[in-house]
Amino acid sequence: MTKQRVLFVCLGNICRSPLAEAAFRKAASEAGLDVEVDSAGTADYHVDEMPDPRSIEEAQRHGIDISSYRGRQLKPADFQAFDWILGMDRSNMTNISTVDPGDGKAQVFMLMDTVPGQEGREVADPWYGGEDNFRATWDDVSMAAKALVAKMTDDRA
Repeated sequence: MTKQRVLFVCLGNICRSPLAEAAFRKAASEAGLDVEVDSAGTADYHVDEMPDPRSIEEAQRHGIDISSYRGRQLKPADFQAFDWILGMDRSNMTNISTVDPGDGKAQVFMLMDTVPGQEGREVADPWYGGEDNFRATWDDVSMAAKALVAKMTDDRA
């Protein structure tokens, strides 16, 4: 089986998608799943910037260092390069669809759709809040990461 490639997408690529990338890397590693993972933003606000310090701090609380991650913008080639592209909210999904060239191989859906019973739920943007918002984001992306790993492992069997 070829290595699956997963891309997590939010607006600026400094809060939710880097946390989703970190949570998924951890869950995939713990499951022994060999994957390539990245994150991107639909906007170009934070290209080449580090994740938000509060995201770095939240990941650190879970033993993960994301300080080397750098923001990048979603591009049409991503739809051919990745097997899975997961947006954080409906606005992201709309923005993702405007970049989608329509000939890619990627399965595109909202991240929480991977969690049974959470379909259609958005991962709230923690940007305007404090630590509690970033903890809630971690809880969501971590739950979804585990669900996605379970789905990918089931698909392998």
